Amino acid sequence: MTVPPHEPRLESADGFAGDPDGFERLWTPHRMVYIGGQDKPDDDAAGDGCPFCRIPGLSDEDGLVVARGEFAYVVMNLYPYNSGHVLVCPYRHVADYADLSTDETWDVAELTRTAMRVIRDVSAPAGFNLGMNQGSVAGAGIAAHLHQHLVPRWRGDANFLPIVARSRALPELLADTRAALAAAWPATSTRTRERMIEEC
Repeated sequence: MTVPPHEPRLESADGFAGDPDGFERLWTPHRMVYIGGQDKPDDDAAGDGCPFCRIPGLSDEDGLVVARGEFAYVVMNLYPYNSGHVLVCPYRHVADYADLSTDETWDVAELTRTAMRVIRDVSAPAGFNLGMNQGSVAGAGIAAHLHQHLVPRWRGDANFLPIVARSRALPELLADTRAALAAAWPATSTRTRERMIEEC
């Protein structure tokens, strides 16, 4: 049996190239963009070289922006760990959480809280992982512009695929998830710091 050159060559248990081996394959060629570092900033400078500086200048659809606050915004993660994985980013190009202004800190916090509520309404996750990787040594892919991850979690979502196959099954396109979350986002979602203090 000959295998066309464009077809992957499979090895069966008997070692015959091209024979089915019983494994299903999830092809994720889009991940090569991430692995290859495409669109990753060459330096730490603000501006068009930084995707988190560039995204606010795009339309919500083109930038995959879910919601915009006064000092920060919510955007879909291009390389999600789970469906509905969003990032909360300050507009200002700042690397360290301790360097955020008080207003930026409040806006990031309020957008995170609202995103959790919206994702619960839209997707009914059982929980969330929230976190910021501060510095490349801590795992930040783009360390120069702070971004907080908000990852919805469901029971059984971490099956054998990520462990054995280093693959994730994502059942919904990013644009579809963005549209669903944006449609469910409340019109007056962010409260000013002064209003939050008054409510306490």
